Amino acid sequence: MIGALEIGLIYGVMALGVYLTFRVLNFPDLTVDGSFTTGAATAAALITLGHNPVFATVAGGAAGLVAGAITGVLHTKGKIDGLLAGILTMIALWSINLRIMGTTKPDATSTSNLPLLRAETVFTPLKNLEIDKTWLSMLIIFVGVMIMKFIVDWFLSTNLGLAIQATGDNGPMIASFGVSTDRMKILTLALSNGLVAACGALVAQYQGFADISMGIGLILVGLASVILGQAIFGQRFIWVATFAVVFGAVLYRMIIFFALQVGLDPNDMKLITALLVIAALLLPRWGFLKRIPSWKDRGGKVTPRETPPDPSPPGEAAAPASAATAPPASTPSASAPSASAPSASAPSPSTPSGPTETSGR
Repeated sequence: MIGALEIGLIYGVMALGVYLTFRVLNFPDLTVDGSFTTGAATAAALITLGHNPVFATVAGGAAGLVAGAITGVLHTKGKIDGLLAGILTMIALWSINLRIMGTTKPDATSTSNLPLLRAETVFTPLKNLEIDKTWLSMLIIFVGVMIMKFIVDWFLSTNLGLAIQATGDNGPMIASFGVSTDRMKILTLALSNGLVAACGALVAQYQGFADISMGIGLILVGLASVILGQAIFGQRFIWVATFAVVFGAVLYRMIIFFALQVGLDPNDMKLITALLVIAALLLPRWGFLKRIPSWKDRGGKVTPRETPPDPSPPGEAAAPASAATAPPASTPSASAPSASAPSASAPSPSTPSGPTETSGR
């Protein structure tokens, strides 16, 4: 169980990258299926060649930056649809990843798997201290992932991060202020795939190998993490949304762990992942979480709590009120002359008219 929690926390870095494109930029990026393996292959190849594991992890993340930037350039400068641009980059990365892992061979032939069981990785100090796969090691990994989360929170609160959020919300609006939306898209795609590739480098070192197929279907895992976490915590604030996606990654790995514990076939895990995403998407739309408090309104029933206000406009409501207060027709009007009373405009018999006529002349 501790191992599932640790690998879930590591996958939280990948979920942060998917969050940047899926939620912030509103961009369906499929490059992550290839960039995840690119980060794992780059780190594994460098570690096998004797390089420092920290440097290898950073190099793996940098390779993902390049992959994401290529997708961004294809979409913005090449005017290729975003979904198709991600697919093209992902397919190209398959062959590139084979070549990267083949650099460890004397003849530089392509290979699909690199073992790291006896190599020094970033998790080797935990093994040397005999605290790997314990609650203490999980706490150390949790702190590292939270540091990455806070860096993302800080970046999204800067002017550049706000411009990226505005690009995802309303591109034409932020472009009218002189911001280059193409640059924002390229930068966000690069950062997103950089995080995904760094996660791939860490996963390869944690599991002890890098494999060419380890990134297949990863976008579904990332979407499951983002959707599950935000369905529980919401996404009103940036710091809540980023914590939600990390929690969603851990929750996803725990669901998979318990599914295997009850005896489900490991080959069915992709199906379970797809069903989780479908459920997380459809249940809120069906009002599953709000069904009880809003049932009366949805049923169209009127609850006799108070008299509903008159929906008619003020002008129409005032007319019946004035009609109700009007005097009856049989009552003589105050402005009409009466037979028994002299008119207010008629001259009185006792009032001399001479001065009036003189002034009139």
